[in-house]
Amino acid sequence: MTRIIDGLHLGRERVIGCWQVGEVLIDPGPASCMGALLEALGDERPRALLLTHIHLDHAGASGSLVRRWPDLEVYVHERGARHMIDPGRLLDSARRLYGTAMERLWGEFVPVPAERVHVLRGGERLAFGADTFEVAYTPGHAWHHVSYLHDGTAFVGDVGGVRIMPSPVVIPPTPPPDIDLEAWHGSLELIRRWAPERLAMTHFGASEEVAAQLDAVKERLDRWAALARDHGESGWIEAIRAELDSGADDDAIGAYLQAVPSDQAYAGLRRYWDKQAERSSLS
Repeated sequence: MTRIIDGLHLGRERVIGCWQVGEVLIDPGPASCMGALLEALGDERPRALLLTHIHLDHAGASGSLVRRWPDLEVYVHERGARHMIDPGRLLDSARRLYGTAMERLWGEFVPVPAERVHVLRGGERLAFGADTFEVAYTPGHAWHHVSYLHDGTAFVGDVGGVRIMPSPVVIPPTPPPDIDLEAWHGSLELIRRWAPERLAMTHFGASEEVAAQLDAVKERLDRWAALARDHGESGWIEAIRAELDSGADDDAIGAYLQAVPSDQAYAGLRRYWDKQAERSSLS
């Protein structure tokens, strides 16, 4: 069985989802969505959590779930593993983005015991009963991002874009601090070489238009990055909001903007260009 469980983030549908594949949960979401997750699971007890990356909207509930089920195993890229065990730096970084809204948005972040953490590097093959997952390292959105391939479905976290199905609009989530256009391009090509039948996104749903969606992520990522290089925040936000208005209905737009706040998306791209300029000045 494969399904997406809607976390109903802040009461809104189609913002943050947790994928369930048999006994495995992929990106359990934040602790603020745990009530919806547990209600959907009922008496089912997961065996493992597969994290695409450690951002709070994807992984924040991991420690809380391990506290509930102490034998739960957590799989995460090596660059993110230490932050799941000792989240001080992760939470300090998140507070700089979210300030006093942290608790309301994400709830409690409970550390994951080190003995429950399994480190991934990419290239692994994981098996949970009859369900197997191929792991690929897919940076660009974050340096600790991985994707998983299972039975023709690529679980792509954020690197495969945000698409509030059934809307046709695909947008790249670009919060600071790790956005890297070149790495993201490489990750999209890696996913393309997998030749999956569908893309499963945390935000929100599954798409069978694989090639078209990967193309759309790359095109909009490059175009939005160029806009961020050449315009200030207000002009950039005005331009991207016009794109959303022309392609999605009001309910979907609300979900897009909740999943990818415009000011954070601009800040991530602006940071990318600032880092590029810094490297140029040192060369």
